[in-house]
Amino acid sequence: RMRSYFISMASIFVAAVSLLTCQSNTASRDAIDQRVDELLAKMTLEEKIGQMNQYNGFWDVTGPAPNEEQARKKYDHFKQGLVGSVLNVRGTAHVRKLQELVVKESRLGIPLIFGQDVIHGQETITPIPLAEAASWDLAAIEKSAQVAAAEAAAIGLNWTFAPMIDISRDPRWGRVMEGAGEDPYLGAKVAVARVKGFQGNDLSAPNTIAACAKHFAGYGFSEAGRDYNAVDIGAYTLHNVVLPPFKAAVDADVKTVMNSFNVLNGVPATGNKYLQRDILKDRWKFNGLIVSDWASIFEMIPHGHARDLKQAAELAIHAGNDMDMESYAYVQHLKSLVEEGKVSEEQVNDAVRRILRLKFELGLFDDPYRYCDSVREKSVLMQPDHLTAALDVARKSIVLLKNDRGFLPLNKAQKNIAVIGALAADKNSPLGNWRAGADENSAVSVLEGLQKYTLAIRYAKGADVVVGKPEFIRETAVNETDSSGFREAVALARQSDVVIMVLGEDGFLSGEGRSRTNLNLPGVQERLLKAVHGVNKNIILVLMNGRPLTINWANANIPAIVEAWQLGTRSGDAIAQVLFGDYNPSGKLPMTFPKSVGQIPLYYNHFNTGRPDPTGLVFWSHYIDETNEPLYPFGYGLSYSEFTYSDLKIDTTDRQAINVSCTVTNTGRVAGEEVAQLYIRDRVSSLVRPVKELKGFRKFSLEPGASQNVQFVLTDAELGFYDADGQWLVEPGEFDVMIGTSSVKGLVGRFSR
Repeated sequence: RMRSYFISMASIFVAAVSLLTCQSNTASRDAIDQRVDELLAKMTLEEKIGQMNQYNGFWDVTGPAPNEEQARKKYDHFKQGLVGSVLNVRGTAHVRKLQELVVKESRLGIPLIFGQDVIHGQETITPIPLAEAASWDLAAIEKSAQVAAAEAAAIGLNWTFAPMIDISRDPRWGRVMEGAGEDPYLGAKVAVARVKGFQGNDLSAPNTIAACAKHFAGYGFSEAGRDYNAVDIGAYTLHNVVLPPFKAAVDADVKTVMNSFNVLNGVPATGNKYLQRDILKDRWKFNGLIVSDWASIFEMIPHGHARDLKQAAELAIHAGNDMDMESYAYVQHLKSLVEEGKVSEEQVNDAVRRILRLKFELGLFDDPYRYCDSVREKSVLMQPDHLTAALDVARKSIVLLKNDRGFLPLNKAQKNIAVIGALAADKNSPLGNWRAGADENSAVSVLEGLQKYTLAIRYAKGADVVVGKPEFIRETAVNETDSSGFREAVALARQSDVVIMVLGEDGFLSGEGRSRTNLNLPGVQERLLKAVHGVNKNIILVLMNGRPLTINWANANIPAIVEAWQLGTRSGDAIAQVLFGDYNPSGKLPMTFPKSVGQIPLYYNHFNTGRPDPTGLVFWSHYIDETNEPLYPFGYGLSYSEFTYSDLKIDTTDRQAINVSCTVTNTGRVAGEEVAQLYIRDRVSSLVRPVKELKGFRKFSLEPGASQNVQFVLTDAELGFYDADGQWLVEPGEFDVMIGTSSVKGLVGRFSR
């Protein structure tokens, strides 16, 4: 009774705190809205439009640098209060200088918001987002975003253009490295973790920044995997695959959303009223601001949707786009559009309210220089606890793809190890693309990480991955011809007991504008791998890449393969700890690895088709030169432990909350972490459902011989789906359930409701 009493009192206390917090938040919002309205009443139309104008800084990062005349005009606009935000200005000294210019010289002194693409770290770089999604560890992902936010805020920033939460089924698209892969359920969970990590519980705190969910919407479905290309998907796919991560981010109170470059249903996303006003602002009640992507308002002209920049501005504001990033459309044309009656001033007011509200929430009106503390800037960057967090998530992001005969982990007494591959000594590629403010060559290389374990290592480059120095803003040329280092590498391999080969993509071979038609190991690297294999078959292949690759030959011939992605600052340490067994790999693939580019798009949650199975004749859904199956499926990843699943139970007593459970046992010889994954299939539905869909996962650690009961609850939220109009449907019927270690291996049951 006493225990029940205390539990009841605790529940009452928690409820009371929750109510008080809710009331406090409501009061705070009301107070901010009042201040916003008071300020808005003082503003001229030009000053309002100025708040909707975002300029780049004065250097070349994500777009062309302004010429001298443009720079002078921009400078005047800052003084006139005709700029609401700026991107790519960083460092407390530069931020303070520009903030002072606006606060002291413009009529109303409205402070600027400073934004940047802080995608996976500021100076301490954590794994690329696709790699972090492979950890399936939401706490580690949230912590990674916290580290990025703390360092970004310390150098004067208050807004990141992240997380990118585009679902994509096409690894040819270079920007898959920025997202969480192919699955909307996992993508939604990761989106929320990253939003929480960036924004924290108090947006005005000096270690948090506003997040931006991007790109709204459909960008990940660019045709042929070619960046900036058109998107042509059905409304059913839009609502069930593309939009769920965005809805989750909005529900998590993401402060901003960025629209996308692509056309969707014939309308560029920047001018798409259905996406921005109808869904985001009206149906979902999003009260944050929508920012265009770089010059995407202007790009409605080459799209063929607007005749000129003035009409583009008109289309964008009507569609719901609040802030113009570097198109000059609003600042040049919005005033005349209002005066001509083509745009209402209330539409302008709505956009400006959203922008001003964010500035109040960031605390910029209370202290415009709260993000300009040079002492904090020096003390926060690359803190020891940030480096520790970067190592933790890097280790968790590694996926063990193959381990024949327990080839890994290496014995720490192992002698005579050859390390081959230019990426093994590379301290820059592990940073990946979108490395924000990281210093060049600041990552721990694989070679350095291994040398902390043993000096019994000899190194040969073998071959460069790329030709010349790769850069963010220019094409990166792959080394297709130079094999002059093969002889040295082969000779070293012949003399060695074990060979660690580090192959893959340079850090700038994936990312924005880095679409590929060939997903093999770039350049001469597969030839190098085969040459080494010819003299020594004891090879551990460490892949360093930003997207799934087609590695059929390696899978068939190499005994151990480790997917190490691009893991950031502590990359080499994380890889070495996995190779030598101080960390047992636990990552699972967030994206399917195809056998062939010809299979793409290839994803686990596909429809069944009317002819899914072999019939003895040719008339079924298949290829004549390749199987339908992937090389490695979604959710796949090995461990140095073995995990056995048993005792599946499905309890339908409460038909509104179906309880599903099983027992997972570590039958291996070492402790390890497992990700138990729950999939369902709606057997018969008014709209065809996929062959399976992820609807839950649990990550946990088990000692050898230990077991854990893993439980899931299936409610309407898991069993329903959206129709083509975006309406949520929950239908009675028969459902398959699978709990297992990947999307293709597990216990199977069935229930009806």
